[in-house]
Amino acid sequence: MRKRTGRFALLLWVALLCGKTTGCADTGILDEIPRDFAMLWGESETVSGETASPEPLPEEEEEPAVCFLAEEASRYAYNSLDRAEQIWYRDMEQILGSLGKEERLSQSGLAEGLDDTDIDRIFQCVLSDHPELFYVEGYSYVKYTRGEKVNALDFSGTYSMDAETALARREEISAAVEELIAGVSQEASDYEKVKYVYETLIRNTDYDLNAPDNQNIYSVFVRHFSVCQGYAKATQYLLNRLGVECSLVLGTVETGEGHAWNLVNVDGEYYYLDTTWGDVSYRTEGTSAPEQEGGIVMPEINYDYLNVTTEELLRTHSIGGEVPMPLCTARAANYYVREGAFFTSYDREQMAVLFGNALEKGRKDVTVKCADQACYEEILTRLIEEQEIFDYLSDGESQIAYAQNEKQLSLTFWVTNE
Repeated sequence: MRKRTGRFALLLWVALLCGKTTGCADTGILDEIPRDFAMLWGESETVSGETASPEPLPEEEEEPAVCFLAEEASRYAYNSLDRAEQIWYRDMEQILGSLGKEERLSQSGLAEGLDDTDIDRIFQCVLSDHPELFYVEGYSYVKYTRGEKVNALDFSGTYSMDAETALARREEISAAVEELIAGVSQEASDYEKVKYVYETLIRNTDYDLNAPDNQNIYSVFVRHFSVCQGYAKATQYLLNRLGVECSLVLGTVETGEGHAWNLVNVDGEYYYLDTTWGDVSYRTEGTSAPEQEGGIVMPEINYDYLNVTTEELLRTHSIGGEVPMPLCTARAANYYVREGAFFTSYDREQMAVLFGNALEKGRKDVTVKCADQACYEEILTRLIEEQEIFDYLSDGESQIAYAQNEKQLSLTFWVTNE
């Protein structure tokens, strides 16, 4: 990863030295983490002095206004900040949304006690709420001081492309998004919208660590190859467009790797949603097809992370990042609960209905989720060891495969004979 170096400037101001500090940060992929968790690098330099006010910003020719901010953007991270932090959030939001540079952060933020140590946290919150800022790489700032007191801060975004390229890419993204949104009924419920986005992004995207632009939504909507941060930001962008509150969550998974997923609000209740872990291509990266041992083709979608509780999430994930997350306890919009596939005990009638519905829809796979370990072991024994699974299959379906997820207490069965 390239790390920026500072530049020193000595400014003469009425025979006194002007206090001026610059700092910068860039986002990038951590080489030691084989997933896609972005990190900021910062560095600053100082020239102290005794000027009463910052030097005025140079006059620049006006350019046509450009704004990339989406009206439907989530404000979850913004709402986690206090009043002073929200002032600078709005400043950064407008600067980054217009590819701005060298623009002054509100003096009222300084008056409320903020300083340059608050910039990074607030910047991260802006990016957390705005997946449409796909061209933002990081930021830089200039600090003006009198003694140890900060008099002013000028903030600049650092960008991966110029405005012309960003506008062209936004058009490509918009065209792809409109096509995807057209597949959603106007009468769809929140749950149906979340399920549609989850399934659609998985079917249209392959996990690839080497995918270009994989930290942003362009990689998903246009290139169709991405990594977890691309999946999560694309999920957030689509659901916000559909009127469902969805936020970005950063953290790690059980292997210690950095990871990104989502927090989603369905009918007034919060759930976690991990589109990346729903994609079998993520778990089988490096193979030509989603297969397990023996060359058996697996179902392309795993529903274990479609609207889960905090308890279920923490079996495999750890929450990090700058934004505090709520305790999610609701189950009503969990995929298995909504689809009649959640079992509290082995129920033959419920199992028959579940397999019958799958047959009617032409599906060759069925997943059941258990409420506890006792239920899980009972269903595993009855369906696999005692082979009652064949009682629920149609005539001619005599070869099946199954996969176990012991941490999420789920079992997936699918027909393998042609």
